[in-house]
Amino acid sequence: MQRVSDILKGKAKQTWTVPPDSTVYDALKLMADKEIGALMVVDKKGKVAGIMTERDYARKIVLKGKTSPKTLVKDIMTPMNKMFAVKPDTTVEDCMVLMTGKHIRHVPVFDGSKFLGIVSIGDAVKSTISEKDVLINQLSNYIAGQY
Repeated sequence: MQRVSDILKGKAKQTWTVPPDSTVYDALKLMADKEIGALMVVDKKGKVAGIMTERDYARKIVLKGKTSPKTLVKDIMTPMNKMFAVKPDTTVEDCMVLMTGKHIRHVPVFDGSKFLGIVSIGDAVKSTISEKDVLINQLSNYIAGQY
């Protein structure tokens, strides 16, 4: 069974971050440039303060009549104490259950207090499909007598 750590091994090592005092506009520009849907918010000491997602922008800027050049990331991010997270040894299935049940698309991975990366729902689905494909090939080979 695949674990979240397996997904992280297959992803780029770079995780994009933004300081809490950045403007939402600058964060959105970074997300667009890197083609990602979430950024970890990290303070000057390197401590994770929260996560900013496209959903945070849609619900806390657009719908509230604010503007992204004048609003700071810290004002719309999901703070650490309200953020859902997983551990590296969490199964991909359990990660998907969390993401589906809580209606979130990105989940940070922590080993204790150390931030390791972000897993998206797309990463989890891709991993699950890959695991199922391997199983189907093994069963097909077994049925065909190729073992």
